[in-house]
Amino acid sequence: MTLILGLESSCDETAAAVVKDGTEVLSNVVSSQITQHAPFGGVVPELAAREHLKAIQPVTDAALEEAGCKISGIDAIAVTQGPGLMPALLVGLNFAKGLAAGHNLPLIGINHFTAHIYGAFFEIGASELSNPERYPILALVVSGGHTALVLIGKDKQVRVAGTTIDDAAGEALDKAAKLLNLGYPGGPVIEKAAKSGNPKAFNFPRGLTGGGGKPLAPEHRFNFSFSGVKTAMLYHCRNAGGAENLDEQTLYDSVASYQEAVIDVLVKKTVAAAKHFGAATVIMAGGVACNSLLRERLTEKLPKNRNLVISPKKYCTDNAAMVAGLAYHHFQEKDFSGIDIDAYPRLPELTNVPF
Repeated sequence: MTLILGLESSCDETAAAVVKDGTEVLSNVVSSQITQHAPFGGVVPELAAREHLKAIQPVTDAALEEAGCKISGIDAIAVTQGPGLMPALLVGLNFAKGLAAGHNLPLIGINHFTAHIYGAFFEIGASELSNPERYPILALVVSGGHTALVLIGKDKQVRVAGTTIDDAAGEALDKAAKLLNLGYPGGPVIEKAAKSGNPKAFNFPRGLTGGGGKPLAPEHRFNFSFSGVKTAMLYHCRNAGGAENLDEQTLYDSVASYQEAVIDVLVKKTVAAAKHFGAATVIMAGGVACNSLLRERLTEKLPKNRNLVISPKKYCTDNAAMVAGLAYHHFQEKDFSGIDIDAYPRLPELTNVPF
């Protein structure tokens, strides 16, 4: 039996979890900072770091207590190394280093992006990852910081089939919510408001889909772009004399149409990539994967001969269970990190996965 304590502080959630043998989540504690960042309409890195400093010890203690174990029973410490906000990452990383050194435990630095993919398998059983019939796997990772299509082979080799060339889908939703004065975080408030609107009321642009009479460059076939739809919403508000001049129904229609444009691109690109690469399994993970319409639309549009795995909502948003679970595979290979490891803000080149 292997127990790994995972720590997560890449953005605005301080999280700790204990996972047994890579699949059994014994605890998963998350402390959110939404109320602290809401007045600013987005995450303030320095504020996030200060809040992580306050929360990380209590959250860790709570995770150990919930799991019914003590630090002496832990086999390794796993921590998000990146990508993320540097001030926030450094809090979790340095805390993890102290725990590992103080208790003579192995330290395992984890790629937050890859952990999101792994987290999708918790409830169906991570053993499915060893089933060759599951491959190739196409993963759509869609969040506030990332929007990418990743192809994973049964040999654990990875290819990034497509990524955003500018903004992530989650960032686009947050920006629209801010422009429309709907509140923070943007994703949930956009989804809620869109339910009262007509998604066909306004035709917002679908970036890199070959629209507007311009042929799509082959290299962008599976890439994403959300800067155009953000700009369109900005001018949509300006043409009305400001978001405050939109009547209630027009506001709802605007939100619904905007969300429809974002989801339409995500689904079409994912389905096209799944067909092109012959993916046996399609995974969707990341914070935006919580969106109910996106989950329904991908389920509806993906051909039934593809196995669809959508991450449970509790593992879509940032959490430490996915960090500890992924770390188990590093632990099995004795792939440990040195105490001198540093955080990295940007996603490094992906060539393989440990599971």
